Amino acid sequence: MAKRPKHFGMLAEYETAADLYHACEKVRDAGYAAWDAHTPYPVHGLEKAMGLRSSIIPYIVCVMGFTGAGLGFLLQFWSSTVAYPLIISAKPYNSYPAFVPVTFELGILLGAFGAVFGMLGVNKLPQLYHSLFNSHRFARFSDDRFFISIEARDPKYDGERTRKLLESTGATAVEEVED
Repeated sequence: MAKRPKHFGMLAEYETAADLYHACEKVRDAGYAAWDAHTPYPVHGLEKAMGLRSSIIPYIVCVMGFTGAGLGFLLQFWSSTVAYPLIISAKPYNSYPAFVPVTFELGILLGAFGAVFGMLGVNKLPQLYHSLFNSHRFARFSDDRFFISIEARDPKYDGERTRKLLESTGATAVEEVED
C-alpha cells in the first residue's frame, strides 16, 4: 500500500509586486497566521500588508553590544586595578579614558555577532529543505515571479476555501504543494 504524501499547503503565483501586495492584504484580513510572501526583490511596505510585527533583532544587537562594551570595560578595569596595579605616568589605576578604544571595539564586535547569529536564529537558518521546493513553479520566485504560500497547519486552513480565497486575489495560478 503506497503512502500518500503529506499536504504542505497552497501556493499562489502573481505577476507583479502590486498584485502580491493587494493579495497579502486580503490574506491578512482573512485571518491566516501560517503564511508567507516570496519575492525576487524587496517590496517596500510588504511587511505592513502582511501585518508583521517589528523584529526582535535590534534588541538582540543592543543587548549584545552593551554586553561586549561592559565586558571590555570590566576586563580592563580588573586587570589594571586588581590583577596588575601599576602606576604609569602618575595616572590612577582606573584610568578609564584609556579603556575607551577596547570598550568600543568589543561593543561593536559582540553587537555584530548578535546581528548575524540573531538573524540566523530568528529566520531558522540554515534550512536545507523546504516543501515549496517540490513545486516547479516556485523555482521562478528568485527570477521574476511573486508567490504567497499558506501552510496546511494554519487553524483557518481549509483546502477549498483557501483555494477560492487565493483565486479571488487575482493569482495567475494556484496549486497544492505536497510535503
